[in-house]
Amino acid sequence: MWFIEDETPGYKLQWKINRVLLQKQTPYQYLEVIEMEEFGRALLLDGAIQITEKDEFIYNEMISHVPMLTHPNPGKVLIIGGGDGGAAREVLKYKEVEEVQLIEIDEEVINAIREFFPGLAGVFDDPRFKLIVDDGIEFVKSKQDEYDVIIVDSSDPVGPAVNLFEYPFYNDCFRALKQDGILNIQSESPFFNRDIIKKITGILNGLFEYVNTYLACIPTYPSGLWSFTMASKAYNYSGASLERARGMNTHYFTPDVFQACFKLPRFVHDFLKE
Repeated sequence: MWFIEDETPGYKLQWKINRVLLQKQTPYQYLEVIEMEEFGRALLLDGAIQITEKDEFIYNEMISHVPMLTHPNPGKVLIIGGGDGGAAREVLKYKEVEEVQLIEIDEEVINAIREFFPGLAGVFDDPRFKLIVDDGIEFVKSKQDEYDVIIVDSSDPVGPAVNLFEYPFYNDCFRALKQDGILNIQSESPFFNRDIIKKITGILNGLFEYVNTYLACIPTYPSGLWSFTMASKAYNYSGASLERARGMNTHYFTPDVFQACFKLPRFVHDFLKE
């Protein structure tokens, strides 16, 4: 039995699966948990892989540690999306963090993680962690000057996540951040989603002092190359205190990876300058 993920009419990804553990239509999306032969258990939303047991650490470490190290004292962090808990797990590795709020619109995602991914669900019991089941777009509208770091750990720009890629949401995030706050966003594949990346960087450049796109290699994501875009009111990544990461328990991220991930291939650099 094979699972096939369609990316474009001419490009598909497929994996051999051993078992289907869950298939469920939630109020927001179609949720599946499957067991892959090569990558272990995987969580899917509307037919697209979100995490697998084998490579989730790459995405979660890269979306979290880059902004956390760029900010010198990230005491209060908001994660919008990220119901698998992986980004929260990484954020909570920093002793200066006092509170992490995670806003997940779909409670069924949380329930699936608790049942099928106990290694990720452990973060839900951390006393510094607060889970809020709500619409992140509406939630952030009421916040002002509150967070040091906001991480937008969204699914692809379809269904309930589509408005997480629009100007009103980014403007609300800007207001919700403190005077020196940082916003970090998963910004899709540079091979298949160039227009989305250009749109995101264009909006953020109109709001923030520093905007930088960086990359990571994620085997189960389309093209295997994924982008993130970080926007900061006050701190550029070049001034990050990387000593805070030394000795930290990570599997992909290192201080050297931090410095390397901003060195973009020429084709990415070129389309961002168009």
